[in-house]
Amino acid sequence: MRVLAITNLFPNRQRPLLAPYNLQQLTALGELCELDIMATIPWFPGSRLLSRWTYSGRMHRVPRAEQYRGLWVEHPRVLYIPRMLGLSGPLYAASLLTRVLRYRGKIDVIFSAWAYPDGCASVALADLLGVPAVVKLHGSDANVLPELAGAQPYLRFLLPRAARVVAVSRQLGRRACQLGVDPERVAVVYNGIDSGLFHVRDRAQARAKLGLPRGRKIILYVGNLLETKGILDLSVAFEQVSARQPHSMLIAVGEGSARSVCEEYAHRIGPQMKLVGAVPFEEVSTWLAACDVLTLPSWNEGTPNVVLEAYACGRRVVATDVGGIPDLVHSDTLGELVAVRDPSALADALCRATEREYEPAEVASIGAHGDWQSNAAHLYQVLEAAIKTRRPKLRRR
Repeated sequence: MRVLAITNLFPNRQRPLLAPYNLQQLTALGELCELDIMATIPWFPGSRLLSRWTYSGRMHRVPRAEQYRGLWVEHPRVLYIPRMLGLSGPLYAASLLTRVLRYRGKIDVIFSAWAYPDGCASVALADLLGVPAVVKLHGSDANVLPELAGAQPYLRFLLPRAARVVAVSRQLGRRACQLGVDPERVAVVYNGIDSGLFHVRDRAQARAKLGLPRGRKIILYVGNLLETKGILDLSVAFEQVSARQPHSMLIAVGEGSARSVCEEYAHRIGPQMKLVGAVPFEEVSTWLAACDVLTLPSWNEGTPNVVLEAYACGRRVVATDVGGIPDLVHSDTLGELVAVRDPSALADALCRATEREYEPAEVASIGAHGDWQSNAAHLYQVLEAAIKTRRPKLRRR
């Protein structure tokens, strides 16, 4: 099988921590087929001059192509006009047109990770090549973008014309059907975990390695410091927790636009709240091993990998009842769900979680979801089915 993967969610020299799940999935898929990767970089005229203020500007240092973790990756620039979401899809497709046409007769399928603009553009480009397109949904690309006027018409017109839609949770699969995708073309493929990194380890040893106190009850957050990820809700909640449980500690691993507000909370709360910043992906397992409970208070989600990784490390989870999270937190042994954007309920749940004793091996056993090799094998089957059954032509609408 010859596969062309197109996505804006893939790590590079400038952002080595971006979307590690896509890196791991495509690395495993590359062992099963011939794989070319186009990890796109947003660009607009003059963006380089605005590198201090814009993401596109900061990405100008990414090379046009590079060897990344054993994979050959191209980084084509795609034209992007800020605040013009409705143009993102057409401009994305137009920017890749010449490059993609070179693959005529050389690939069997296009696989795109992210629904818009990547997935919608890939469906149109695949039609020009006469090959099927498979689009993977991650979360907000199906839960949030379809509600925005600029993206909605493209998603409703093009997503149903993908040969297959891969959803990382049952909830996202249902969401794809609401957008017009034939249920028979939807495949739920849960993400995997790196079992070599994420496994049950001694908590005291992990804390000693990180220089953390042994006697504290540690609540861990791993993710982008964004309001929509619930980090500010968590800050409010932990202010309540710290007043009730002085022995508790909150550690946030990650970076993002809400960091300055989080720093204000940390200054007010004191040493009980610690902002670590971004860490190499390989170190996340040590932070998980060191904690007592992982929390993820997102406003929307697909199937967050950090929850699967926490389970593999034998750690319970307190998370919001959104997206695919209820599929994961399906047992009291594994953790507790709370309402979204409810800091008081989150504080109560975290207090209960830090006081509860549990057996890490039991959490790991119940919460296990398989590795990336199994995930890639399942994805390979979906791609194979897409090639055999083709997809509806755009012109036959």
